[in-house]
Amino acid sequence: MSSVECKVVIGLEIHVQLLTKTKMFCGCALEFAGEPNSRVCPVCLGLPGSLPVMNRKAFELSVMAGLALNCKIANFTKWDRKSYYYPDLPKNYQISQYDLPFSEHGFIEIPVNSGDAKRIRITRAHLEEDAGKNVHTAGNFSQVDLNRAGTPLLEIVTEPDMNSGSEVRALAIELQRIVQYLGVSEASMQKGQMRFEPNVNLHIIKDGKEYKTPITEVKNLNSFRALEESVNYEHSRQLEEFLATGKTMEMGNKSTRGWDADRGVTVLQREKEEAHDYRYFPDPDLLPVKLTDEWIEDMRSKLCELPLQKQFRYVKEFKLSEYDAGVLTAERAVAELFEGAVEQGGEPKRVCNIISQAGLKLANEAGRSMAELNIDAEGVAAIAKMVEANEINAGAAGAILAEMTKTDKSAKAIAEELNLIQKSDASELEGLVDAVIAENPQAVDDVKSGGKKSKAARGFLMGKVMQKAKGQANPKIVSQILAKKFG
Repeated sequence: MSSVECKVVIGLEIHVQLLTKTKMFCGCALEFAGEPNSRVCPVCLGLPGSLPVMNRKAFELSVMAGLALNCKIANFTKWDRKSYYYPDLPKNYQISQYDLPFSEHGFIEIPVNSGDAKRIRITRAHLEEDAGKNVHTAGNFSQVDLNRAGTPLLEIVTEPDMNSGSEVRALAIELQRIVQYLGVSEASMQKGQMRFEPNVNLHIIKDGKEYKTPITEVKNLNSFRALEESVNYEHSRQLEEFLATGKTMEMGNKSTRGWDADRGVTVLQREKEEAHDYRYFPDPDLLPVKLTDEWIEDMRSKLCELPLQKQFRYVKEFKLSEYDAGVLTAERAVAELFEGAVEQGGEPKRVCNIISQAGLKLANEAGRSMAELNIDAEGVAAIAKMVEANEINAGAAGAILAEMTKTDKSAKAIAEELNLIQKSDASELEGLVDAVIAENPQAVDDVKSGGKKSKAARGFLMGKVMQKAKGQANPKIVSQILAKKFG
C-alpha cells in the first residue's frame, strides 16, 4: 500500500475598500445601498473624453496600511490598465498597478498557539478601482449597478505561508483589526468592504515523490466562516481528485471556484487568466506618483500601536488572559477606554471585567459600538475603585454603567440613587447576623457540627444575612462576623 503525506498551502488576496468620501478617480460620493446608478459620472461610466484624477486621500490611507504591514514603500509608482470587459466595468479596463506597486515585501504576524505569533509574508499591496455590481434577482435577466464602480480598493497579496483554514481565518481577522485601528477602512464584510480570495493547493508526498495539485482560487468570500470552511473543503476535494486522477500543477491551469455556503462546497467557475491575458500597459491619462522619504516618514509617524502588539502587551503588562486581552483589543475604542480607565487608577482586571462583561453587552443590546455609548474612562475607573473598596458589589457595576449611558452623573451618585452602596458598619451588620442566627437554629447546629454540612450551612446563613440587608451588606464583613461567631 502506497504512503501519502499531504500539506495544504494557502496564499490570500484581500480587497479592502478605503474609507474615503469619494471614488478613486472621480468626485462621485461613496454611499452604501444608495439608489442604483445614482452615484455615477462620465469618468466611472467610462464615457469617451472623460479623464481620471487620483484621490490623494486614498493613496495616503494605502501607504498607512502598507507601513503597518512592514512593506517597503516605493518612491516611484505608476498606474496601469488591466484590460477586460464585463458589464460591471463598462470602459473595458480596470485602473490598477502591475509591475510597480506602491508597496511590497512586508509581513504580518498572526496569533497561533499559546500566545505565539506566526509571520506571514506580504508579497505586495497595491491600489486599484473596484468594479460595479451585477444583480441577478429581477428575473431571467441581469441588471448592473455602477455605484460601486471606481471605489478605491487596496489589494493585499500574501505569500503562500499559511497551512490551515484556521491560520487563514486568523490572518483575515488580524488584517481587519489593523485597517480598522488605523482608520484605513470600516472593513464591514456585510457591506462588502472587505473580501477574501484564498489560493489553495496541496503539496503531496507519495511513495517518496512530491506532487503539487493545480492552484484553485476561491472568489469573493465575505465572512471569516466562509473563508475557513472553503479552504478546508478545498483541502479534502483536491486530495480526493489527486488520488483519483493523479492531476498535478503541470497538467492543469489555475482555476477559480465559487463558494456555495448552503451545500458547503466550492463550484467551478472558469479557468484562470494569466497576466498576459489582461494586456497590462501604463495608463496614459494618469501621472506616476513620486513620494519623498520625508513624506513617507511623516506617514509612518501617524501609525498607532497595532492590535496584536497591544494584545501581547496587555498579557505581559496587566497580567490578563489571552482571551481577555483579545476582547479588549478587538476595537481600538475599547482598548483606549481600558487604558484610560487604568491610567485613572482602576485595577486592570476589574476594569477589564466591567468593560468586557457589562460594557460590550450594553453596546450589543443598543446595536452600537462602545465609542458611541456615553461612557468615559473616568467613569469606568470610578466604578472599578468602588468595587475594589467594597463600596459596591461586582454585580452592581453593570447597573451603574448602564445608567451612565443615560446621564452625566458620577458613579458614586448613581450608586446612591440606585441604593447600591454596601453596608460595611460592623455593629449594624452584627445585629443582622445575630437575628439570622436566632431564626435558624438548625443551620447553626450544622455549622457547629463541623461535618460535611458545615460549609453549606455557612453559605445558607450568609445568604440570609444578605437577604435581610436587601443585598447591601458587605459580604467580606459579614463573613468575618460569622467566622468570629463560630470560631
